Amino acid sequence: MDRVKVGVIGIGNMGSSIVNWMNQVPAAELVAVCDLNPKAFDRINADIRDKVQKFTTDEEFFEKSGVDLVMIEVPHFQHADLAIMAMNHGMHFNVEKPLCVHKADAERLLAECAKHPELVKGIMLNQRTRDAHIKIKNLIESGDLGEIRRVNWIITDWYRTQYYYDSGDWRASWRGEGGGVLTNQCPHQLDLMTWLFGMPKLVDAHIFLGKYHDIEVEDEVNAYLEYPNGATGNFITTTGEAPGTNRLEIAAEHGRIVFEDNKLLYKRHAVATQDDIRNSKNAFRIPETWDCEIRFDPDYGTAQNQHMRVLANVCDAILHGTALRAPVEEGIKGLELANAMMLSGFLKKPVTLPLDSSIYAAKLQELIATSRYPKKVVADNSGVADGFSSSF
Repeated sequence: MDRVKVGVIGIGNMGSSIVNWMNQVPAAELVAVCDLNPKAFDRINADIRDKVQKFTTDEEFFEKSGVDLVMIEVPHFQHADLAIMAMNHGMHFNVEKPLCVHKADAERLLAECAKHPELVKGIMLNQRTRDAHIKIKNLIESGDLGEIRRVNWIITDWYRTQYYYDSGDWRASWRGEGGGVLTNQCPHQLDLMTWLFGMPKLVDAHIFLGKYHDIEVEDEVNAYLEYPNGATGNFITTTGEAPGTNRLEIAAEHGRIVFEDNKLLYKRHAVATQDDIRNSKNAFRIPETWDCEIRFDPDYGTAQNQHMRVLANVCDAILHGTALRAPVEEGIKGLELANAMMLSGFLKKPVTLPLDSSIYAAKLQELIATSRYPKKVVADNSGVADGFSSSF
């Protein structure tokens, strides 16, 4: 086999983009698409649409498509079941973020994954391919930064109007989507928090349900984190702030990194902070500092390039045994962090990690039981169809 036969389930905003971009990956051959709504196929470019098999049921897709790899691009609650169906049919898969809505469902999926070591199983954590994020990770792993002391990520440039939330009956409902800004907008940042800094040992979060919008899920979160080495962190996000910002700040023994406005700045100390605190004969002067701007490839920042880079990696893993950038097992980490923030907010007290997945699963079931889904839709979705890429 010199090319991977690919099928895509879910031809919504993201699924149709994956389909229309796929010709950029030489190792991938699109052979089938599947969506419950036949009108969804109109999203596919005409030159592609007429050349692929089209299915309107999952069962028929798995039985007849003959694909090697399934790209799962459906609503969050369906991720685990479709991934398990793919494995049961001997198919590799790559699932869209988030892995699942809650940790217990992810544990169920990963237990099934362990039964199929022969298959490649990935997740679309595409921001791990962004060059700036790779540069930050390399600085951390090289030891140049020294031990990390504090991490702040303020990501408040997710501005959404009521029109956005009213464009679909599933949006921002416990039963339809399973959460708000942490589930929809922030999975990539939560993944990067765990990829770069590891898992915290404690989370103390304040969550606000429908603070700015007429919705039942969270549209603002302010979380405090504690790490095993004594480092602390803050994660702040909302869909109700304009103009908003996206600022990652890392304070470490040898200096500080700030990634903001597409610039990666590194203030590097001549000596480690703790050494200076102990040995300096000056009461106030900070250590000598060098200002560095770290260059990175901005093209790595586009959603199209990131997603196709992940797909190419998955195809290489199938064809040549290449290591995955984002194996499916990694998806549970950011999900657990999101669940911990939500549970802490509901309980109004800190929670420790690892999280008992059954506790949050039970809380989510309570919320689903009283969910307003399906809600009345008062806006069409023509104004949001092109806005998906801002979530990546």
